[in-house]
Amino acid sequence: MAAHRADDPRERSDGIGWVSRAIFGDRRLWLDVSAAPPPPGHRVAARYAVVPSVARAKFLLPLASRRVGAASTLAYNALRPPRVRANRLAVGVLAGLGATGLARMPVLTVAVPDGVEETELLLAAHLGRLAGRRLHAAIGIRPPDPHHKPTLQLFDDRGGARGYAKIGWNDATRAMVAAEAIALRELPRDGGDFPDVPRLLRELRWGDLAVTLVEPMPARVRRLPHPERPEVAAMLAVARRGGPASTPRPLRGSPFLADLGARAERAGGPVVDAVAALVARDGDTTLEFGHWHGDWVPWNLGRHGGRLVAWDWENSGAHRPVGFDLAHQGFQSALSLGGRPVPAAAAEMVAVLQRHGEAFGLDATRRRLVADAYLVELWLRTAELAAGGGGWSDRLHPALLHVLAERLSDGTG
Repeated sequence: MAAHRADDPRERSDGIGWVSRAIFGDRRLWLDVSAAPPPPGHRVAARYAVVPSVARAKFLLPLASRRVGAASTLAYNALRPPRVRANRLAVGVLAGLGATGLARMPVLTVAVPDGVEETELLLAAHLGRLAGRRLHAAIGIRPPDPHHKPTLQLFDDRGGARGYAKIGWNDATRAMVAAEAIALRELPRDGGDFPDVPRLLRELRWGDLAVTLVEPMPARVRRLPHPERPEVAAMLAVARRGGPASTPRPLRGSPFLADLGARAERAGGPVVDAVAALVARDGDTTLEFGHWHGDWVPWNLGRHGGRLVAWDWENSGAHRPVGFDLAHQGFQSALSLGGRPVPAAAAEMVAVLQRHGEAFGLDATRRRLVADAYLVELWLRTAELAAGGGGWSDRLHPALLHVLAERLSDGTG
């Protein structure tokens, strides 16, 4: 078993620390970012350039070959914001020339003990064995967050994209990757207004990790030209699974409310009162119910061949008010892209529903109901992630409860 060492990134508390613990967690693996050679009895299995540095790590670029390194940096670059795109292009050029050392990027070395197969200790090697070809992993790094899932972008020896492996490493994220696998198996693929969706390639367990392997996106997928503009026809197609509208029904007695109430009781606390207030005010209001994507935001969407492409279906579900994806885009775009606090994000959501709600059959009363029901749903999702080991989101809790209390107590929405 490898000893604890200062140059082992698994000993760090930052982004590269939690990602390396999740992906290279077996302590028989020797990891080092100091350029030291592996100890006797070990052989190098993989090397990664740490972009741009260990302290500010954003990306682990595989150094298996120039072709693989360049491909892992340049693939899907058209989806990224201009500044990120330019930085990736510069790194990709260096990788293609075999000159990442010129940028003084440190190298993460991964070594396995002699006599132990790489497929036993390295997830990318195991997935390659299952696929019948050697695979190399490019690994994004985000700040430590128990809600985040490490993702391996997989390439073959020629630099061809072969898929994304999404990794659930705690109860909350394991449930999320399992939910996406279920969704991808069930989604329609008949074209029309329903967006194109990547196919599920494989679902497996790797030690205590849950892994969902999804096919790569089209190579020429591009960012949305107007990311702030809701894709109304596609949202409705997702809600109705590509079929006709369903008959509206009252909130009271709906499967949605039964689910919301049961989840609120499990969570306990003020959200129980929020659900009760919602029913007291709007229980007899009729709504169309259907499916939702669950994380409909510009960074999960793209364009290819004139069609919309949508990915990351891990939060999708049925029996939700039609218009939930619209509410989610309004709220999350303001919160995550705009950096606005919860009250301002909720106000932006209300404004988006007002501008586009008519296409979803939402008058003023129904817009208010959808907005408040969405905020209850979002808070319950936050609570369930916390209960599953994900911890509380400081951005949403307790601010979201304060907004809900204000909106449901004054009756104005």
